[in-house]
Amino acid sequence: MAEKVRWGVLGVAAIATKKVVPGMRQCERAEVVAIASRDLAKAQEAAQALGIGKAYGSYEEILADPGVDAIYNPLPNHLHVPWTLKAAEAGKHVLCEKPIAISSREAAALIPVRDRAGVKIGEAFMVRTHPQWLRARELMRGGEIGELRAIVSEFSYFNRDPNNIRNIPEYGGGALMDIGCYPITMARFFFDREPARVSAVIDRDPEMKTDRLSSALLDFEVGHALFTCSTQLVPFQRMQIFGTGGRIELEIPYNIPPDRPSRIFIDDGSQLGGHSARIEEFPACDQYAAQADAFSKAIQEDGDVPVTLEDAVANMAVIEAVLRAGASGAWERP
Repeated sequence: MAEKVRWGVLGVAAIATKKVVPGMRQCERAEVVAIASRDLAKAQEAAQALGIGKAYGSYEEILADPGVDAIYNPLPNHLHVPWTLKAAEAGKHVLCEKPIAISSREAAALIPVRDRAGVKIGEAFMVRTHPQWLRARELMRGGEIGELRAIVSEFSYFNRDPNNIRNIPEYGGGALMDIGCYPITMARFFFDREPARVSAVIDRDPEMKTDRLSSALLDFEVGHALFTCSTQLVPFQRMQIFGTGGRIELEIPYNIPPDRPSRIFIDDGSQLGGHSARIEEFPACDQYAAQADAFSKAIQEDGDVPVTLEDAVANMAVIEAVLRAGASGAWERP
C-alpha cells in the first residue's frame, strides 16, 4: 500500500474533534497531520488533544501546506462550498460534510472546479461506507426481501438553542438539511434511482423559522420512501426496508456506535411483531474511519469516492423539492 494520505482539517467543529478525527486515528490509509482554526489557540488546543502534529491560525495556511494532501471540511453549511472551492483550487482533495451545499446550484458549481483541478471531492455521508448498510443493500439486491417497494425512516433529536448553527436558517439550518438528508440519500442508495416527485408537510419553529418537524413522501415510481425528521422530538432513529417477500430493519441506522456491534434484522413476515426475524450482527466499526479509508483509497488508486459530487447535487435537488412541496402543498419534481 502507498503511504497514508495526509489530511488537514478546516476548523474545530464538534463533528471533527469528537467523531471524525478520533475515528481517523484508526485508519489504515489516512492520517490527520494538521488542523486549522481562525483562532490559533483553539487549533493548538485541538491538535494537542488529538495528537495532531501541526496547528494553523487560518484556513489559508493549511491550504498552502504542501504536506497536506486532502482536506476535511466540517464548517457550517453555508461555508462548505466557498472553502471546498478554495481547497480544490489549492490542489487539495476534499471530503466535505453533508449537506455539501445550501442549494443544488451551489453544489453543481464544484464540478467544473474539481475537473479542472484534477482532485477528488465528495460528500461526507459516512453511512454509505458502514458494513451494516452495505450488507443490507447486498441482501436487498440478492432478492432476500423480494421486490423493493417501500422504505420508512424516522430520525429525530431535541435542540432549541437559537445560537446553534442547526437552528439558523441563513447558515443552512433546519431538520431537513441536518438530518433529513440521511433518509433521502439512503432511499436513493437502495432504489438506485431518483424520485420522480415528492410531497411534504413541514412545521417551522415560530421564532427561529427553521423546519423543526418535516415529513416527506418520495415517489420512486417502482416504490415509495417515507420519512419524518425533527430537531424538536425525543431522540430516535430507525429504518425499515420493505419488499414483497421480506423486511430489513436497521436498528441504529445513522449514528452507529463505534464501540459496540451493530445489528440488522431480516424478517420474512411469518410472525407479526418481528418474532420471525433473524439477526445479523457486525463487529464494532467506526464509520468515520471507514469513510476516510474509502476516500483515501480513491485518492491512492484514482477511483470513485464513496459519494460523488454528481450524487451530492442530486441529493440537494431532492431536499429542495421537499422544501418546495412543504410550502406549496403540491407534488414537486426534483
